[in-house]
Amino acid sequence: MTIQIRPATAADAPLILNFITELAIYEKAEHEVVATVQDIEASLFSPAATATALICEMNGAPIGFCVYFFSYSTWLGKTGLYLEDLYVSPKSRGSGAGKQMLRHLARIACETGCGRFEWSVLDWNAPAIGFYESIGASAQSEWVRYRLAGDALRAFAAGETSNASPVAKNVPPAT
Repeated sequence: MTIQIRPATAADAPLILNFITELAIYEKAEHEVVATVQDIEASLFSPAATATALICEMNGAPIGFCVYFFSYSTWLGKTGLYLEDLYVSPKSRGSGAGKQMLRHLARIACETGCGRFEWSVLDWNAPAIGFYESIGASAQSEWVRYRLAGDALRAFAAGETSNASPVAKNVPPAT
């Protein structure tokens, strides 16, 4: 069994969207995936792209992907690497592919001088939490993540304010 991690190319956009959909199904949020192949091509492979995708293959067949981007920490005065998504197909879980992708990203973070490597996980995803803790990652429970999206984002940007809860306006909760 050979696991290889390679940079994704624009030709991988349909595959990446398929993995994104599989991940969303696992996270019980398939209805929230609105991205198209063209969106993936534009956001990951255009000259203005700020995120990067990797494809994980086992014996030459794609089994997973990850998407990451660089953030910035004012406290550290350094960039950070933020993992947006990591997914390994169910049939390939337990093969070490997830750990290899995380290690690959950790190396990128170290090689580029990042001060931290971060990601988020759903609080009910016990297998992922256990896996992350097994590699030495620690939860940042003192931080609560907030999100403006969809109509709430557009309304706030336009100067509109509301005391209504975003949940009441059908804004998807943070994941």
